[in-house]
Amino acid sequence: MNRQTSNFPPPGLAYWLLTAACFVVALARLFLWTPTELTMGPIQKIFYLHLPTAINTFVACLVVFIASIGYLWQRQQRWDDLAAAAAKVAVLYCSVVLFTGMFWAKHAWGNWWTWSPRLTFSLILWFLYVVYLMIRGSVESRQRRATISAVYAILAFCDVPLVWLSARLLPDQHPGAIQLAPAMKITLCIWFVPVSLLCAGLIAERFVAHHRHHEPDPTPLGPTHLPHAAGGLS
Repeated sequence: MNRQTSNFPPPGLAYWLLTAACFVVALARLFLWTPTELTMGPIQKIFYLHLPTAINTFVACLVVFIASIGYLWQRQQRWDDLAAAAAKVAVLYCSVVLFTGMFWAKHAWGNWWTWSPRLTFSLILWFLYVVYLMIRGSVESRQRRATISAVYAILAFCDVPLVWLSARLLPDQHPGAIQLAPAMKITLCIWFVPVSLLCAGLIAERFVAHHRHHEPDPTPLGPTHLPHAAGGLS
């Protein structure tokens, strides 16, 4: 590992143990001390995973957006590595949002899917970042791949505010706001901690993996190598 790589250590065991512990606490809080919503019943508890995951999806997309601007501005590989790492996490988290939303919709509306504005824009967001990853895999030149991906990512981010504002500005079955009892609000806040820690840890883990993959071999060709090279030529 060279000096540049050592500046970006991956999350250690302590970080992942802390994240796991926070999930245990959140699950205990959810099933032992959170009241059941009267109208929807137990299925409403999926909301405590759904909303933090959705917010962290936006955060991951924002990281891709900022990193893409950073690459176009500075042309440094680390920005492209960060964008690629965050995009993978954005697709993963957005997939969780869609699946949890489908389970909620089945019990709330009787259908697995409805083409409401927020659900439609959320599905488009998922497709946009899947296409982003496909673009990265289809361009061989590193610099050309980074440039094309950065421009695409900046444009793709335009869908994020549409997802957020759609339920608030357009007629939509998806609730724009949900009234929660104080105990439910505490549970929701607790769930933001492990979900956010997992998101940050996954982005950092993938970033370090991309960064190491793109770095040249740091082993120098010093004087100790010269006799062997000379011997090979004799």
